[in-house]
Amino acid sequence: MYYTISEVAQMVGVLPYVLRFWEKEFPHIKPRKNRAGNRTYQAKDIQRITQIKRLLYDEGYTIEGARNHLKREGKRDDNPGVERTKELLHEIRLEIEDLLKLFP
Repeated sequence: MYYTISEVAQMVGVLPYVLRFWEKEFPHIKPRKNRAGNRTYQAKDIQRITQIKRLLYDEGYTIEGARNHLKREGKRDDNPGVERTKELLHEIRLEIEDLLKLFP
């Protein structure tokens, strides 16, 4: 489902010009544009915008600080998947070694 900039602004509690400004400051916000050139936001965009608003308004981050926080968070999000893959591969290896012991 897609939302207009006015709808998103009302949902999040900011004015549309704030969203347009944040698009320039945060590479994490990339709404698509329809044929008429109007911005269309998806749920993931709204979640990211809500997170940015919380960082700026509630937690007192500067724009640069919020940008860095999101960048670090993105790197952390990648690591659990890699770690889980390593764990699974280790478990598979142990199971294969156990199977090989059955057939000398």
